[in-house]
Amino acid sequence: MEQTYKRYLSVVVPVMNEEDNVLPMIEAVQNAVSQYDYELIFVDDGSTDATRERIKANLTDRIRLVELRKNYGQSTAMSAGIDHCTGQFITMLDGDLQNDPSDIPMMLEKLIGEDWDVVAGNRANRQDGMILRKIPSKIANALIRRWTGVYIKDYGCTLKVFRAEIAQELGLYGELHRFIPVLAALQGARITQVDVKHHARRFGKSKYGIGRTTRVMSDLLTMVFFRKYIQRPMHLFGAVGFLLLFVGVLINLYLLAIKLMGHDIGGRPLLIVGMIFLLGGVQLLTVGIVAEVSIRNYFEGTGRKTYNVRKVWERE
Repeated sequence: MEQTYKRYLSVVVPVMNEEDNVLPMIEAVQNAVSQYDYELIFVDDGSTDATRERIKANLTDRIRLVELRKNYGQSTAMSAGIDHCTGQFITMLDGDLQNDPSDIPMMLEKLIGEDWDVVAGNRANRQDGMILRKIPSKIANALIRRWTGVYIKDYGCTLKVFRAEIAQELGLYGELHRFIPVLAALQGARITQVDVKHHARRFGKSKYGIGRTTRVMSDLLTMVFFRKYIQRPMHLFGAVGFLLLFVGVLINLYLLAIKLMGHDIGGRPLLIVGMIFLLGGVQLLTVGIVAEVSIRNYFEGTGRKTYNVRKVWERE
């Protein structure tokens, strides 16, 4: 059944304490996408300043506010915004005006004209500090590309344009907004990137710091697992488990041979190592079986498919 949409384009802007950026954002979006049947959805993520009131004062038939009960984080705010979209195409923007809404028409035309599912922005001339922002970002981007196999230059750029059906299935939670291209790739989305403008922050304070590095690394491990093994976890746990089990068996066979030759093995550290490898191998194989059962229950219990159909082509 084909999805019906009320609007052509939805622009989602999560905000938290961005009171001075609200009016400039509304004006910038209106100037950029006035040629489309659009809606602008602000998601207030627990602001403690006048952000919420300023958005309420400017509500129209095109501008809406989704007010969250508390601060949940950017990923959850994005997810809430997507859930309230009615557009055929969805654009994500940061609320600090460092992304430029004037890039949206170019990205939307590329997505439609070249039949992409996601067009991601690449901040070609990034206006951020070198030590605390640019260098950690470059390292994180390189690691994500290498480990996930999704080759996007700038994972930290919020500005992206999606087909609605892709955005609605991203499954954003925690702090996974940094891995949106990977989540889209899990659905088989066709992804490309374009250079976009980037501005220095004019108002307010940045919500990001060097402390997010450890969170990015933790989420990266999750994304690597999702990307490579979500439908076949036994290929990961089983391979490592059998390797440990094999090494453990070899060590213990060696010790058994020494024991039969009359030597004492009770005080040898190698005996402990052999048992650790044996037990570790058995545990990983058990975890693999449990993971396989969980994945089967997930797909069969929820009715979800293990594949995504992009289009069905028929001769007219």
